[in-house]
Amino acid sequence: MFHRNAPLTATGRLRLARCVVGDGWPLRRAAERFQVSHTTAARWAGRYRRHGAAAMHDRSSCPHLSPRKTPSAVERQVVRLRREHRIGPVRLAARTGIAASTAHRILQRHGLPALAATDRATGEPVRRYERAHPGELVHVDVKQLGRIPDGGGHKVLGRAAGRANQDRCNGTGYAYLHTALDDHSRLACSEDLPDEKAATCADFLRRATAWFTQQGVTVERVLTDNAWAYTKNTWRETCRELGISPRWTRPWRPQTNGKVERFHRTLLDEWAYQRPYTSDSERQASFPDWLDWYNYHRPHTGISGQPPASRVTNLSGQHS
Repeated sequence: MFHRNAPLTATGRLRLARCVVGDGWPLRRAAERFQVSHTTAARWAGRYRRHGAAAMHDRSSCPHLSPRKTPSAVERQVVRLRREHRIGPVRLAARTGIAASTAHRILQRHGLPALAATDRATGEPVRRYERAHPGELVHVDVKQLGRIPDGGGHKVLGRAAGRANQDRCNGTGYAYLHTALDDHSRLACSEDLPDEKAATCADFLRRATAWFTQQGVTVERVLTDNAWAYTKNTWRETCRELGISPRWTRPWRPQTNGKVERFHRTLLDEWAYQRPYTSDSERQASFPDWLDWYNYHRPHTGISGQPPASRVTNLSGQHS
């Protein structure tokens, strides 16, 4: 790669060298003609005499000898430990006696991606995908969330109050957040329901499909995990009734349904646990506003910082 202010490209250097070597021009005349210094003209003419036209390109700045280069055995050890234990540069450095920055460079040289970009189960790079248009695939999942006792939970009253949710007989119980998220746009429909039974999941799918239809999105396929409710005839019959093709993830592979899993993590961070609530009704009252903000206004890093609504043509309320 040539420096942006370099007066000569490889072609210009070759012309200069041929003027000096082939046509017998004095160095000073050639330097003046090509607007470079006398020493620059001499350097390129000398390289042309010794090595021909191939020498007109820049040489690598890498040193010929690197006395302090990390030994090959250490590099192999770093790569082996990374593949076997899936640990990062800091822990690799502690095990091999090198600097963390050195371990990082070794991983880069061997094409090993950051741990965040790999599958936890296999250590292989995550293969990301995205459907071509809205409605082609909708991810469906349920997130169980502990309800907040009246007066506040552990964030308001301390850890002891939070243990009330663990009492299945007298505790405040759990909310079941059912979510349908479009793969292409990340547009989400989510409801707080009392359970995750087959009939409840099927009714949610009917309402979610109707909601997506109102947004101008026709649901073609739904992807779920292998939870009990999604494998029963109730779910299959509802999909058939709606003209939707059901799909299921492979067992023990939640990454396949990762988009809705990531939505639930965002939901917890930015709504459910975003601030202390004094009751479950207070938290639930704020949910519609948060969901509206997510769909229409929140920049989504997975789609170049645009809100999900921007990927659905002529969506009502998109600019509200």
